[in-house]
Amino acid sequence: MGDVWAWLLFFFILISLLVMVVFQLMCLSDLEFDYINPYDSASRINGVVLPEFITQGVLCLLYLITGHWVMSLLCVPYMYYNYRLYTRRQHLVDVTEIFNLLNWEKKQRLFKLGYIILLLCISLFWLIYSALEDDEESL
Repeated sequence: MGDVWAWLLFFFILISLLVMVVFQLMCLSDLEFDYINPYDSASRINGVVLPEFITQGVLCLLYLITGHWVMSLLCVPYMYYNYRLYTRRQHLVDVTEIFNLLNWEKKQRLFKLGYIILLLCISLFWLIYSALEDDEESL
C-alpha cells in the first residue's frame, strides 16, 4: 500500500510542476498579445521559477529515497538543465530583453511541458499498476 501512496505523491508533485510551467506559458502568451506589460509578466514568471526548480529537485530526491531508480534517472536531465540555467544566471526573465527572447522562452517552456507530461504519464501508469497489484494481493 505504501507504493501506491508514493506514486500518488509523485503524481501530485508532477501536477504542481505542470501548473507552474503552464502558468509561465500563459504569462508569456499574455505578453505576446499585449494583455500584460513586460514588468508584470517578468515578475510573475520570476516568482515561479525557483519554486519550480526546488519542486523538481524534491521530486528527483523522493524518487531516489523510495527506490524508483529509473524514474530518478528520467528526472536527471531536466534537473541538470535547471541547474545549468541557475549557475549561469539565465533562469530569470529579464524585463528589458523579454520581447527579444519571447520565442525562445516559450519554446523552452514548451519542451519542459512535454517532458513533464511524459513523466506524468509514466507516473500515472505506475500508480494504476501498483494500485491493481495491491488489490490482487488483498484478495
